[in-house]
Amino acid sequence: MNTKVSKRLPYGNADFQSIRTENNYVYVDKTHFIALLEKESNKNKIFIRPRRFGKSLFLSTLKYYYDVSYANEFEQLFGDLYIGQNPTPRKNSYAVMAFNFSGINTNSTEDFQNSFFENVRHTVCRFLGNHKNIFPKTDQIIDQINNREYPAFAALDWAFRIAESAEIKIFVIIDEYDHFANDLIAIGSVLGEDFYKKMITANGLVRDFYEKLKIATDNGIVDQTFITGISPVMLDDLTSGYNIATNYTLKQRYNEMLGFTRNEVKILMAAVGIEASQIDVDMEYYYNGYLFNEEAVQKVYNSSMILYFFEQILENSKSPANLIDPNLSIDLGRLKRFAYNDNSRNILIQIIKDGNIVSPILEKFSIDRLGEDVYFISLLFYMGLLTIKESCLDELRLVIPNYSIQTTFWSYLREFIQEHSPDIVLNVQELKESIRIMAMEGNIHHFVNYISQNAFSKLSGFDLQRFDEKYIKVLLFAYLLLHSFYIPMSEFETDTGRADIFLQRNPKFPQVKYEWVWELKYCKTNAKESEIAQKRKEGLEQLNQYIHSSRFKDRPNLKSALLIFIGKDKYEIIETPNSFN
Repeated sequence: MNTKVSKRLPYGNADFQSIRTENNYVYVDKTHFIALLEKESNKNKIFIRPRRFGKSLFLSTLKYYYDVSYANEFEQLFGDLYIGQNPTPRKNSYAVMAFNFSGINTNSTEDFQNSFFENVRHTVCRFLGNHKNIFPKTDQIIDQINNREYPAFAALDWAFRIAESAEIKIFVIIDEYDHFANDLIAIGSVLGEDFYKKMITANGLVRDFYEKLKIATDNGIVDQTFITGISPVMLDDLTSGYNIATNYTLKQRYNEMLGFTRNEVKILMAAVGIEASQIDVDMEYYYNGYLFNEEAVQKVYNSSMILYFFEQILENSKSPANLIDPNLSIDLGRLKRFAYNDNSRNILIQIIKDGNIVSPILEKFSIDRLGEDVYFISLLFYMGLLTIKESCLDELRLVIPNYSIQTTFWSYLREFIQEHSPDIVLNVQELKESIRIMAMEGNIHHFVNYISQNAFSKLSGFDLQRFDEKYIKVLLFAYLLLHSFYIPMSEFETDTGRADIFLQRNPKFPQVKYEWVWELKYCKTNAKESEIAQKRKEGLEQLNQYIHSSRFKDRPNLKSALLIFIGKDKYEIIETPNSFN
């Protein structure tokens, strides 16, 4: 009997050749987009996607498809893929020059200049070495470049002339074109913004690089370019130096070019041998939700999030205890650095409270405008912290794409409050113990009392201005994240309405005995008793409807409570009997 051999996940591997030829890796076929891109009228393309969305692997695929040096490997690399069975006229017809600017050193002006020049020099040497079969005296030229006989840009010009003499066109690929720009912006200092302007604007070395690339394109030496990054923050600043490219980021036809569709996730599962029965969490809720055009139909998963999740299942034969990719902590750090003024921080808090925001998305912008609403919101979209939900007249309604990203916002809020309310001093172990008591003993009072006394009552004036039901809810979420017993779900949809909070048992902790449904109400400190009584009546009626919903019918040990917060330091807890217990 034939036993199917499961393939391996290429988690952390972005080299197309390695994936296709080594260790039986699975590859999700995206090569039909190569044919689509080749049909575009502009050969110079820019495409932006958030971190960990598969950009580097796609660029690697382009390199092996278009580079003449890999023509003899075409059948092995592409034979069973869409593009192998439907090759385009330009396959294996270029000398590919691939830049990656992710490692540029931004510690100082001198470090940046040296690192950028070294990156260009190294790329030129690699380009010449990869094409020894078509370029004469390659080893000698590489030695001269490595011995610094030629400055980096002179070496680049030399490479262009060599390709022109050999009568072969160049395909330039640039990965992480904006990496160093994002780092410099995030520094928020003289070295950051001022140095950024010096390097990008007229006579800056980055501008000089792109001007050389444009000249080589105008002269017909460079025939195609494909540039990627995580934001369009440099595009406006580079306009006069490199104004020849088209940005295809928001085009509907490229919505699913990176990331995984729902069907592609199923293909992955089948290929690596993961059964649906091994997945005890809602992958859609955790990892899906990205939409890059309001008319696109299919939402896509962040590919690295899914690969991380599946890798843990294959290693442990079950879902991981930590369902969220630890790399998201990097996004939290970037978010904190980019939100450098009160205006940006107010926008973040609005998004956290409301779960959405209405704004246009700009296709390019300059560092000078990031403090303005629409520019900052657009940056959040490109970072993958917001995504498109729907059109809203001539703008877009943007939402947090999934639970994984939502936890980044909640963590941001918790850390922001800690920094701006110095009187808040939390004993994390005591807070975790109060969550454990709620989970195992069904007693909510310890948790609410601890948060009320040690957090809510000590909020700064900045936070008290925003203190309402929505703010209370996200603060509760932020503190609940300190323990992973629960998956806090906001506005949980039932057939009788939306519950403010549903604390769902984390499948990794089946020993958790009690789940919770909470309804929240808020009254100001000077509220009359009649107003409080009315809130009490409304809340209990709503809670009664929710707990009779069929969504909770098969959930054992479900408890429910109405929480009424009065001002910043008073509260009521009213527990209610549940229908299905």
